[in-house]
Amino acid sequence: MKQMPFVEAKPVADKKLALFAPVSAPWRSSARPLHLHDFAACRNVESGAVFIIASGLSAKSFPLEKFAHVPMITMNGAISMFMNTDIKPSFYACTDRSFSNQQPDLFNYAMAVSQRVALWEDHAQSSHARPTGQLYPLSKAPKPSWIDVALGRSKELVTDHSLIAFRKRSIGFSKDMSQGFFDARTVAYLAIQLAFHVGFSKVFLVGVDLDEKSGRFYETKNSTNSPCGLDQHYYTRILPSFELMSKKVMGDDFMVYNLSGISKIPDSVIARVTVAEVEAMLQKS
Repeated sequence: MKQMPFVEAKPVADKKLALFAPVSAPWRSSARPLHLHDFAACRNVESGAVFIIASGLSAKSFPLEKFAHVPMITMNGAISMFMNTDIKPSFYACTDRSFSNQQPDLFNYAMAVSQRVALWEDHAQSSHARPTGQLYPLSKAPKPSWIDVALGRSKELVTDHSLIAFRKRSIGFSKDMSQGFFDARTVAYLAIQLAFHVGFSKVFLVGVDLDEKSGRFYETKNSTNSPCGLDQHYYTRILPSFELMSKKVMGDDFMVYNLSGISKIPDSVIARVTVAEVEAMLQKS
């Protein structure tokens, strides 16, 4: 077996996920300094289609290896879909600072196999696991002022100008991650902003169910499960963010499609497609 750098093999508690997964080796990783990359370095380095693999229950039925030739972005515990495959995510994103403690096997596996990683810098510093790929520190986009909007200073930060004065936190979409990202209370929305930033033009959402009751496909009764606020934030932040993206970002040069048959996102906001339809779209491109 080829040994992964900075990690050692340990059995995973949930055998359904994988037989073995890497865990942190703190005597190696803690002494290794972080090498941070600026998001400007990965802007428009990709093109074409990308799959975003999220944690909703519907992701379990997605034939991941069938589309191994297409780049993929994933997040949090959805990385478990990649175990026992040769697929290395183009980007892995995690905004939950507690995730590395709650699901250490999954987090460490993500650090070991992902080509690029997006984390809060303090989270990356405190974690024993060091990414083997490129690490990009996350930051939130600033709230644009009326003057910025009037003078066109924030063209890469798309917002609803009519709501700027009435919200403490802006609803928006960042086309340039070096200027920060907009938090919609779901990491899947960050992943879409990452996809735009690196240059993908056709995004297929997998497992973006946004259904709090059905939970995350990788969590079990015996695992430490992260809090979920999907229902709490759906109408105030999540849906408004996707609606803004649909109206002001999506178009001929950038399209997003939803593969989840049980997603709460309306078809009028993001068109729903089947695996067969995706195959046909990819063959044409």
